[in-house]
Amino acid sequence: MKLLASMEQIMRNKQVIFNGFIEGAPKVTDMEIKMSNIELKVPKGSGAFLVKNLYLSCDPYMRGRMRDNIASYLPPFVPGQPIQGFGVSKVVDSENPNLKPGDLVSGMTGWEEYSLIQTPLQLRKIQQNDIPLSYFVGLLGMPGFTAYVGFYEVCSPKKGDYIFVSAASGAVGQLVGQLAKLHGCYVVGSAGSSQKVDLLKNKLGFDEAFNYKEEPDLDAALRRYFPEGIDIYFDNVGGPMLDAALLNMRIHGRIAICGMVALHSYSDPQGLHNVFSLVPKRITMRGFLQSDFLHLYPQFLEHVIRNYEQHKIVYIEDMNEGLESAPAAFAGLFSGKNIGKQVVCVARE
Repeated sequence: MKLLASMEQIMRNKQVIFNGFIEGAPKVTDMEIKMSNIELKVPKGSGAFLVKNLYLSCDPYMRGRMRDNIASYLPPFVPGQPIQGFGVSKVVDSENPNLKPGDLVSGMTGWEEYSLIQTPLQLRKIQQNDIPLSYFVGLLGMPGFTAYVGFYEVCSPKKGDYIFVSAASGAVGQLVGQLAKLHGCYVVGSAGSSQKVDLLKNKLGFDEAFNYKEEPDLDAALRRYFPEGIDIYFDNVGGPMLDAALLNMRIHGRIAICGMVALHSYSDPQGLHNVFSLVPKRITMRGFLQSDFLHLYPQFLEHVIRNYEQHKIVYIEDMNEGLESAPAAFAGLFSGKNIGKQVVCVARE
């Protein structure tokens, strides 16, 4: 009987396995789907907990974890092991005193159907409300919090500021633009398709938007949209767009460096040509991580939920169904296939 009970607790566990370190943009073939077995019982006294993963977040920072020996704020993925990322999960079994079966949590988890978590990273319990669960890896998760602290803490906005956001329809950029409008700023966003430009202007409330792929001269494009210059540039891409923005900043302008999605190769990086603008214009350019501001998360949650419930904030998701769709969903980030926050639905509870 004991053997039968033990066998009933063993489940097949579909996983997205990391094949090996990469150079350049991630490809679907850098990952593969495999099956393993997992016991749905946590070892006694381990302090660990077991979760069923519901939603997984595809985020550009994960590309840095696919490279070896690159100075990063998170360790690289382990070849032959499941990829890791932020997710929303349901607790199945727990030896953690703060969690019980049935609890919903967000935090770092494996790209697999079930994960045994020994050391929680940015783990938060989710209080059920009318907001979709998947939003806890987007609007109310790491990307939303990145937008919040990047805009308010790094950019130090003032009412009436002229603000430019690149990758503006993505997970972070779409919220930055809406927060800026709520703050009384003039906001222009760039994106990579006419469909995304339409969303920025007609759904997300940006004052203006443009398709950077249709602009032969980014400097001229920014001069056209900001004839008096840019007060704040929220940079999600780096590369030529950052170079053009440097030329168009106003005196005492602020640049928040959030991401470098345009940087496809660490071994052959693109340099900046216009950094001389920093001196005469007294520009502040600052990189940041949302994890530096975790003490502000409750404040962020209250602010964003209130505005969302009052229909002052909307959020666009790009949802892929099934764990097997995860490699293509992630790789698609780097060619702009996603429209909004890219999420993979593993299970709906």
